[in-house]
Amino acid sequence: MRHILLCSASALMFFGGQATAQSTGNTAPASTASAPDAQAAGQLGDIIVTAQRREESMQRAAVAVNVAKGSDLISAGITEPYRLSELAPGLTIQPTSAGNLIFMRGVGNVTTTPNSDPAIAFNYDGVYIARPTATNGLFFDLDRVEVLKGPQGTLYGRNATGGAINVIPAQPRAGELSGYLTGSYGNYNTRTLEGAVNLPMGDTGALRVSGAIAKHDGYLRDGTYDNDTASLRVQMKSELTPNLTVRMAADFEHVGGTSFAPTLMGSYNSTASGNTFVPSGLSLDAGSFTPEATAYRTSLIAGTAARPYNATVPYPNHDDRFYGANAQIDWKTGAGTLTIIPSWRYGSLNSSSDGGGIFYYRTREKDEQFSLEARFTGNRLGIFDYVLGAYYFHEDIASRITVNVQSAASFPGPNDYTTESIAPFARVTANLTDRLRLVGGLRYTKDTKSFVGTTTSFQIICVAASCPTAPLLPTVDYYTEYPFPYPTTAGTVPYAPGALLARGATRNDNSRLSNDRVTYHGGIEFDAGPRSLVYATVESGYRAGGFNPATGFETYKPEYITAYTIGSKNRFLDDRLQLNIEGYWWEYSNQQISHVGVDLSGRAANFTQNVGRSRIKGVEVEARALVTRNTLVSADVQYLDARYLSFSYPQLATGKMPLNGCSNTTSGTLVTTDCSGRSALNAPKWTINLAGQQTIPLGDYKLVAGVDTQHQSSRYVGFEYLPQELVGPTWTTNAQLTFSPQNDRWSISGFVRNIEDNRIYLNTTIVPTTTILAVGTSAPRTYGVRASVKF
Repeated sequence: MRHILLCSASALMFFGGQATAQSTGNTAPASTASAPDAQAAGQLGDIIVTAQRREESMQRAAVAVNVAKGSDLISAGITEPYRLSELAPGLTIQPTSAGNLIFMRGVGNVTTTPNSDPAIAFNYDGVYIARPTATNGLFFDLDRVEVLKGPQGTLYGRNATGGAINVIPAQPRAGELSGYLTGSYGNYNTRTLEGAVNLPMGDTGALRVSGAIAKHDGYLRDGTYDNDTASLRVQMKSELTPNLTVRMAADFEHVGGTSFAPTLMGSYNSTASGNTFVPSGLSLDAGSFTPEATAYRTSLIAGTAARPYNATVPYPNHDDRFYGANAQIDWKTGAGTLTIIPSWRYGSLNSSSDGGGIFYYRTREKDEQFSLEARFTGNRLGIFDYVLGAYYFHEDIASRITVNVQSAASFPGPNDYTTESIAPFARVTANLTDRLRLVGGLRYTKDTKSFVGTTTSFQIICVAASCPTAPLLPTVDYYTEYPFPYPTTAGTVPYAPGALLARGATRNDNSRLSNDRVTYHGGIEFDAGPRSLVYATVESGYRAGGFNPATGFETYKPEYITAYTIGSKNRFLDDRLQLNIEGYWWEYSNQQISHVGVDLSGRAANFTQNVGRSRIKGVEVEARALVTRNTLVSADVQYLDARYLSFSYPQLATGKMPLNGCSNTTSGTLVTTDCSGRSALNAPKWTINLAGQQTIPLGDYKLVAGVDTQHQSSRYVGFEYLPQELVGPTWTTNAQLTFSPQNDRWSISGFVRNIEDNRIYLNTTIVPTTTILAVGTSAPRTYGVRASVKF
């Protein structure tokens, strides 16, 4: 199917016509430099980015960056962050019920709980978003999305060791009455509606109101893995004087439905000599609550000691709400421009996930963050351009979690986490000649964290060889709601004939730590020609340590990265051909890895460990060509070699072979697992993105055909490195056809995504305290129609 589609697209590309190759979306226009004039002249237009905290052409920015315009996102139907992976090679975003997990070239983190931080900085409207749960519901009425690859230690600071994602909304346009509305309908009862209106406020100000709704039924047959989000954004921008501009914004997002959900693909028979995988026989679309999935779980659990299975795990649901307010003040002075960005964000999480129907995971969490950034971008001072700045960040999290595995339950919380970070920074460019520049930057970051919390756990213990009639622990929000007597301190009480209810020692945490680090940037830039840039950089990054509510893993240390990059950005053939090349070499130390596991007391937990060192190296080549005025093709190829040089961690010995694909050494009550030499998670050696777009003129109208496909070679998606967690090579292809007038006032499109209908493994989890493998997959084939109008 893929080869037929690509051949058809190739035929279209050589079908005659004089229309200008262009994007087919209808959002507010992206930041471009004379794009209409460039297209009229048969040239590739420039995209203006702010990846380096100043406006510049993407082709003049000495940084590896992929950019998707707002119109590209609408054309691709991207309303959820995880689908950005289709537009940026090297970027992998895994949706989970606890937020989006972002990996860049094998660097990332399973940040599903408040005790860990992401490795890729997610910035919305110039504001760092600390919690991955708060990244949904923002993808509407956008100007562009920038994906920066590699550490951004001086300009972005904390938690940008692997890169950064900048989500930039379309801004109010002074003196203009305009807007747009776009909606779509597709299979799985998919409905999306997005729109914006721009209202003038005199000649120097404007109000912009935008909103979006995105819904679809479950991608799994039990109704889970659905989407139900609603979002609203209001912005007001005013030029108070010719030198003073103020923009204020507020936003709200609601995430409902069941969200992402897994399917049980099998279990392992574990003995002292090895692990044997026994497939479940379930299809990838079965989910956890279909009759066959329920029967499979019953066959695994029924009759075992203290675990007579009943379908007591509630259906998953989300009721998460996020609020934000921010402003940007730009004051132009004789010496330069002062930019001030204050921000406040708040999240309320009330969600539960089913853990494959085996265990119940409930989260009640309140997140509040405040940040303030001030930057002064100086005018040229002799041969020097410079940016000076300071950043302040404060976050408070109040969390209460319930984990119920039916024969045991754990109640982490109430837990309170506080983070405070301060960071002055500077970037200086020395223009040695009109073609040669040296760049240097420094940032000092100090992070202070505190953690106060408790964890209480219970377990059913069989007095006899088995106690199959002992009832399972009921699902409650907190153990004080148990409808039966329970131990008030560590110990046991009678629970049922032949069974006791045991309470473990309550874990109490009251900790505080501080980390600080100076990160740096050094670079050289040379204009090899009017449209050719050659650059080389070295940049360091840092991510603070933190706490775990887990015995034996109470704290983890900061991680560090140093990245070396050499690249070239070029335009040829009178701006009709673009060719960018980048080579990179990253060195990681004390690398943090977060995962679900069992701590040294036997409790199920999600905790972070420092596992050692890794080396990441590779090459990326990106090409775009305007073959004719109406034919645009592109290719982006990345070769990646990401490998752990040192990757070892301890775990509790159970008398059975540890459930992983690495080497294991037992010493007393501990097993040391060594995965050194393994490839990094979510790090395919080859990633290939191909795309083509053909515009066919029809008098006053036009027909635009587009096709794109992404290939990823094999990669591991699970922490345990089991054979079942290795995903083979995959292709994913999308296509669309759009009819519109030449002025793009309205359009009608038909689209199909994932033509191959492959449900690709995105992440895997060994269900805590069991040997069951739960798998989350990508969306199946989807198709539909979309209509847009703008005024």
